[in-house]
Amino acid sequence: VQLQASGGGLVQPGGSLRLSCVASRGSLSREGMGWFRQAPGKEREFVSMISWIGGIKFYADAVKGRFTISKDNAKNTIHLEMNSLKPEDTAVYYCAAGDTEAWPRPERMDSWGQGTQVTVSS
Repeated sequence: VQLQASGGGLVQPGGSLRLSCVASRGSLSREGMGWFRQAPGKEREFVSMISWIGGIKFYADAVKGRFTISKDNAKNTIHLEMNSLKPEDTAVYYCAAGDTEAWPRPERMDSWGQGTQVTVSS
């Protein structure tokens, strides 16, 4: 599976952004897709995932209630709506795909998209 991420940018605290990730060249039937993020000097951390079959969603505690993940089966695309953004959300966000049982461990992901920068600053 190849992943292509888009979205991100610079936003003020309290603002919103939307990330998207398109999957191609592979089967998603056993996959979960989602997002990790990595801030400077920190390890990559889980943000959110959604199972391709069933649409089961998980969120990191730090983003619960503010971020919403969704999928569009017809377009093999997932979206991450990020609201009430905080400076601590600043990071490079990576789209990933892996067997649903592998989440949320980044070392077990099968595919990665390129990172997209999200900066929350006034």
